[in-house]
Amino acid sequence: MALNLPSGPADSRGLHVKHRITTLAALAVLGTAACAPADAPATPAADAVSEAAQQSASAADVLATLPVKGRAAKTGYDRDEFGATWADVDRNGCDTRNDVLARDLTEEQFRPGTQDCVVVSGTLVDPYTGQTIAFEKGDGSSVDIDHVVALSNGWQTGAFAWDEARRTAFANDPLNLLAVDYSANRQKGDGDAATWLPSDRGYRCSYVARQVAVKSGYGLWVTQAEHDAIARVLDTCPGEPLPTSSAPPADPATAPFANCAAARSAGAAPLHRGDPGWSDAMDGDGDGTACE
Repeated sequence: MALNLPSGPADSRGLHVKHRITTLAALAVLGTAACAPADAPATPAADAVSEAAQQSASAADVLATLPVKGRAAKTGYDRDEFGATWADVDRNGCDTRNDVLARDLTEEQFRPGTQDCVVVSGTLVDPYTGQTIAFEKGDGSSVDIDHVVALSNGWQTGAFAWDEARRTAFANDPLNLLAVDYSANRQKGDGDAATWLPSDRGYRCSYVARQVAVKSGYGLWVTQAEHDAIARVLDTCPGEPLPTSSAPPADPATAPFANCAAARSAGAAPLHRGDPGWSDAMDGDGDGTACE
């Protein structure tokens, strides 16, 4: 089963929408750098499968690389720990919620004067239920943006040890975001695969593969129950691939390096805050110089 992010209709603004989420998609690459579990040294790409390896490995193969541990305490968790809700992390003038709506809806309409930013209506084929949903901005009970790996789950499986910049990247990463049915998202809550799966059984392989991709990319762990639930689903679809972003590659002149090895290979190390390719994730000691 191919696993691609949904996209809007192939009309004249399709490339514009993809361009809008280019930098957001690059955040998924950041997850592979310096994001080890809390009890491991923070080394570049520690315990995470590289993006290149993800593209050739099956979800089951990558699941086998995830650490299996108990959940950390939820103490200290708050949504605010993951930065402003739907931050405009790529500075394109549109918040992440509207970027994802523009990506996942079809027949979308925008509020005049917002430069095709604020989505006011559209149609969603919900991946979780298989239903077709008419979205109208402000109705409050049709479409949600779901964190496939819930923020609370992320917190309890490693994100509690991150800085706010990495948590903000995680909360706004398009790989971890889907426009879905409001009710299904409320039913899921902060559940993992052991406690909740989409009612549309045909989407379950894609759903858990996406969770594996996100957890691997960010160096998060899984509980034993979560691991076993994901494995049971993937047993029904051998060879299920990991999802990757449908956005085009980010401009190499502005995209952050995936890790210090990439920066050194490009002859750009050491990096200083503000340099092209800079990422706070590579500055382990916070002194403003990375990849010394």
